[in-house]
Amino acid sequence: MGIWANAPKYAIVALLLGGAGLWAWRTFGRVDSRETSMAAVVPELSAQAASGKQTFDAVCAACHGENALGTDKGPPLVHDIYNPGHHSDEAFFVAAKLGVRQHHWPYGNMPPQPGVTQNEVAEIVQYIRELQVANGIITRRHSM
Repeated sequence: MGIWANAPKYAIVALLLGGAGLWAWRTFGRVDSRETSMAAVVPELSAQAASGKQTFDAVCAACHGENALGTDKGPPLVHDIYNPGHHSDEAFFVAAKLGVRQHHWPYGNMPPQPGVTQNEVAEIVQYIRELQVANGIITRRHSM
């Protein structure tokens, strides 16, 4: 018999481990080099996005960083995980109104932002989406 008698078992284990490794890499691995960039391309903003930038800078930037690049207190929003196919615009409205439990990042829960109006959130979302597009982040189907 020898070693070859267990070959099918080893092959199955190898396939399972390989599949688990691929899943972990796709789920937790870096999407591309944009994630390591410490500078965002800032486009010429629409009037709505420019207004959203002002509110973002006053309310959100302390945690989410200048140009939404993140800090040690909050994640970058100029990141593929926040593309519209994974986090819709509505997700930002819900986050501002109700807060968000920690789920993608190790920063803890985001508290509600009761001082921000619905109109201001809409402008912030427009700002974030324009930053994302300028940095190559496009709508991609959610695959997690």
